[in-house]
Amino acid sequence: MNENTNKYSDKDLAEFKEIILNKIAHAEEDLGLLKSSFKNDSNNGTDDTSPTFKAFEEGSETMSKEANVQLAIRQEKFIRDLKNALIRIENKTYGVCRVTGKLIRKERLKLVPHATLSIEAKNMQQ
Repeated sequence: MNENTNKYSDKDLAEFKEIILNKIAHAEEDLGLLKSSFKNDSNNGTDDTSPTFKAFEEGSETMSKEANVQLAIRQEKFIRDLKNALIRIENKTYGVCRVTGKLIRKERLKLVPHATLSIEAKNMQQ
């Protein structure tokens, strides 16, 4: 598609939609793993009720859970951004830079399918 046109063809949008749906499926799977790791869903043992005090291990475990929570928050944002990209596909505004109004390069959208800025606009921000 020519960079000077203002939107991608339906064929291109279908290709991007498939990429995004695959990324959402993988991201939701990863999010499930992250959530189960900090909720202890799969651990029915008595490790957390043990009367022995292991301060260093508990501190490390807490830090690990906090890190997983932060990763889960980032993953949820990524999924939300991907779903917003699907909405832009349905509206046929997908791939248009919100700053310059030009089409974002296809290569960039394949790597970062939720992108709303072209490289040119991204560089202007810095």
